[in-house]
Amino acid sequence: MRNRLISVSTIVFGAFGVIIVNLIPLIGIAAGEWNLRAILLIYWIEAVTTVLIAATKSLFAEQGSPGLQAKMEPLHELRAKRGGFQLFHGWPPIYPRNIPFALTILGFWISVGAPPSVLYLWFGHPEFIFSVDILLSIGALVGMQVFEFMTEYIGENEYTDVSAQAIVQTPAQFSAVVLSVGILSTAGDSVTGGGLVFVIVIMKTIISVRRFYAEHAETSILAGLPDFIHQLISRVFEMSRSDEDEIEPQPEVTLPDAEVNARVSTDRRAVLLGSIWTIIFGLFNRFGVGSLVVPAVAVIIGDPLLIGVAMIIPLAVFGAQVLSFYLRYGTIEYQRRGDSIVAYDTVLDAPQWIAPVHTAEFEVKNAVSDRLLDTGTLDITAEKIDRDIQFGPVSNIETAVETLDLPVSQTDRPDRDLAVMGAATALALSFLVVPIGMYFSEKVAPLTAIGFTIAVGPFLFIPVGLLIHAGLSRI
Repeated sequence: MRNRLISVSTIVFGAFGVIIVNLIPLIGIAAGEWNLRAILLIYWIEAVTTVLIAATKSLFAEQGSPGLQAKMEPLHELRAKRGGFQLFHGWPPIYPRNIPFALTILGFWISVGAPPSVLYLWFGHPEFIFSVDILLSIGALVGMQVFEFMTEYIGENEYTDVSAQAIVQTPAQFSAVVLSVGILSTAGDSVTGGGLVFVIVIMKTIISVRRFYAEHAETSILAGLPDFIHQLISRVFEMSRSDEDEIEPQPEVTLPDAEVNARVSTDRRAVLLGSIWTIIFGLFNRFGVGSLVVPAVAVIIGDPLLIGVAMIIPLAVFGAQVLSFYLRYGTIEYQRRGDSIVAYDTVLDAPQWIAPVHTAEFEVKNAVSDRLLDTGTLDITAEKIDRDIQFGPVSNIETAVETLDLPVSQTDRPDRDLAVMGAATALALSFLVVPIGMYFSEKVAPLTAIGFTIAVGPFLFIPVGLLIHAGLSRI
């Protein structure tokens, strides 16, 4: 009973603190020193802080996130990764499987919240007054979130009961508030008036209190309260840390009870080379295409400095794809344990998958990287494994098969076929004749050529990429 009362009092006083901090802007409004632009500045900084902290929280979330039918998250392939690594002593581990959710949170703000904010700041010519009370309000709103993250989420081990998928929803409400304030502020204070500012602050306060209850309060804490109060709070503030459909047990693999009889490591050169094709095909999604839009617009504008800054986005996407692919295959050691083959991550110190040797099916993969480096890879199909797994790439596939005693009799790839290579090259060039010729034609303006490339380029990359891949696979 005492623990329950302490929990209830903690939640009540915590919610009271959230209310006080969020109502601070009303003091500035009452004093006549604040307007919608000042509110926008304060809420924008708080929203950015919320996004960054939510992304950081998702990395530490210990519970698993249920699988989604559509693989919409960036680097969604990392969701199959098992284990984590400790970044700071005394802190919980960071789980690579949560990185796609952290990137989703950041991508949501960059694609939805940031562009209107930048346009408003660029074209609206806002005049902000950095007074002491505004700085104190910003410090209070940001400091409250940082304090909660350090003392409660990390200090009180709240990360053990939440999944990354549940945390993704947090920034959406604040982004909506910031965007609404920004849109309203463009109308000018003379039109909107102080009354509308008051309404916005109250709505923002309600959203903050609602989020506080959803993140901190559990149904069991208020079980002793009268039923009508319990039902009212549960309905208004959604008294649950996260929905059941957003959490599943921590996804870990149990090692077989057998000693390691043999080990084979991957060929890291082949892993890095093989990542190129994954990167190319990974660009054909909304995040990949979106990363190319800003550089394309910068090229049309023609500002060299803007082009250089804009190229940071696709380079960051490219680097993330390389690291993701390397983390999937480059740190793996294949172990023979009894009648099983185990893919063990030596960096995360955790098994990734386990396949039965005698019942699994092994098939040689005709990878381009293996063709160029004379390495080898096997595709593995086994029951009770609901995802694609592979063995390799390894430096010498025959030696690896013999070392691990795998039931593979044929390790040769298809023979070189010059006819396929020639046909694929000729067809690829036929697709590229028109767009390349536009840049050398005096009758076509440079902006027209660039616009045509932006509009048609993504559709040409698919057949050209497939043809190049087909030709290299028979080199």
